[in-house]
Amino acid sequence: MCRLYFEQNLIFKHVLVAPLDWGLGHATRCIPIIKQLQNAGCNVTIAASGKTLALLSAEFPTLNTVELFGYNIRYTAQKRLLPLKILWQSPNILLTIQKEHRWLKKLIQERAIDLVISDNRFGLHTKNVPCIFITHQLLIKVPYRWLERLMQLINYHFVNKFSACWVPDFEGGNTIAAALSHPKHLPKVPLKYIGPVSRFGPVENMPFKYDWLVVLSGPEPQRTILENKILLVAEHLAGAVLLVRGKPGDSTSIDSPANCTVLNHVSTAGMQRVFAESKFVVSRCGYTTVMEVLAQHKKAILIPTPGQTEQEYLAKHLFAQQWCYCCQQDEDLAYHFGQAEKFAYQWPVLGESLLNAAISGLVF
Repeated sequence: MCRLYFEQNLIFKHVLVAPLDWGLGHATRCIPIIKQLQNAGCNVTIAASGKTLALLSAEFPTLNTVELFGYNIRYTAQKRLLPLKILWQSPNILLTIQKEHRWLKKLIQERAIDLVISDNRFGLHTKNVPCIFITHQLLIKVPYRWLERLMQLINYHFVNKFSACWVPDFEGGNTIAAALSHPKHLPKVPLKYIGPVSRFGPVENMPFKYDWLVVLSGPEPQRTILENKILLVAEHLAGAVLLVRGKPGDSTSIDSPANCTVLNHVSTAGMQRVFAESKFVVSRCGYTTVMEVLAQHKKAILIPTPGQTEQEYLAKHLFAQQWCYCCQQDEDLAYHFGQAEKFAYQWPVLGESLLNAAISGLVF
């Protein structure tokens, strides 16, 4: 049995943190995890590539990083074809899982890694050291119940290979992910609900500088499709718009309306500031974004990626609770921006994150 100590003169561990490259949400929710590990005296190595690596390297310039190939998921421009697009990529996904599993074994020997924290990377497990799998999606929503059950069996096949599973949601009460994080059937591996995880600190009260903060992320081509739609709407909006493109490490510029400021990327400290300076946040309905807007009590318009069933489920759940205003990408966005201004927002009472306790008390 392996125990991880964090108190006073006890053992410090070398931890590998590796987020999935499916959008930037997995990377951004690893930021508070990395900070807690640093506070606990751990030596942290980050494994990532592309935009994910660029983001985390900018946040933690002094930490060691290692290049870890991504899954490189591509979406389709047509919603109804997305399941087929993902299915077509499934052989590559499975090969990547096998490849990263072999990669991990080699890295552990080379760098003396003794704890692995994987955010939704199924292959990063080994029996040689404790490996934690982080996910909010124990249940993968799909259109048919028989397929949903099959997907859950496949999901648990991989999750159960880990030492433990951490779920960034509450165990009961006002659960944010609802059935996604609280399915009827749970994995066999030890499960811990660590509460919502946000990279932001306490809510700041600042004068509004922007009426609309648009934060983009996610696989192409849907990221660009939404960006183009937002730019068309922005010139007709009253007030200032700040568009954060979700492209860390990219220096390209785009044309935008006079009332719209465009940035390719904003650091965590900068993002918390512009959150506080904005009346509304407009973004995808990714789970990390949901945790951030709820933690900051921000009025949000969330637009699920077309065909991504997890985000579509979350949008319905959040809208029904009146926690966020949600609409579809193919609808009249200008109309929905107006409706959101009249929406009676209500925010859940969120308790404190349990992340610190989870890290401080790791027992396997």
